[in-house]
Amino acid sequence: MSVLAVTDRRAVLADAIPGALVKDAVLVLSGAVLTGLAAQIAVHIPGSPVPVTGQTFAALLVGAGLGWKRGGLSLALYFVAGLAGVPWFTGGAAGWAAVTGGYLVGFIAASALVGALARVGGDRTPLRTVGTMVLGNLVIYAVGVPWLMAATGMDLRAALLAGVAPFLLGDAIKVALAAGLLPGTWALVRR
Repeated sequence: MSVLAVTDRRAVLADAIPGALVKDAVLVLSGAVLTGLAAQIAVHIPGSPVPVTGQTFAALLVGAGLGWKRGGLSLALYFVAGLAGVPWFTGGAAGWAAVTGGYLVGFIAASALVGALARVGGDRTPLRTVGTMVLGNLVIYAVGVPWLMAATGMDLRAALLAGVAPFLLGDAIKVALAAGLLPGTWALVRR
């Protein structure tokens, strides 16, 4: 892709890399691997079966950087490969994750949404990036919390206290990091 095309409002950061099919395959695999590595950054929260991890940050960055198709495929690959036995879920786990499975599925949808928003400029300024990342986090919670309720028998209040409240501060920090990182990366790409 030419420099002119990278300045197109519909571009995402991955569009700055030349090539086509092989590039896309490498990017999708790289996004899955990045998410798997980020999953190893985990802090277990007392009273919650869901740990704080780097997965959320990775899933949203993968979506913003790769766009909705490649980002969604990356997280789908991450999920399916983990189910199939690749030990890259939190703590090196693999296989079915009954309690946290909804968050994993939510990563796929959130990555695709963030990628679609990035395609229309949702990652170009700090304020837009904040909005984009907040929406991505909401999608993760919208899938993860009902799944957590079904897997544990928690009511909505208990699931919100165990599956959302402990993560809000960390999510705010991740959103702030993304708000600096993504527009800053775009400024470098434009040069």
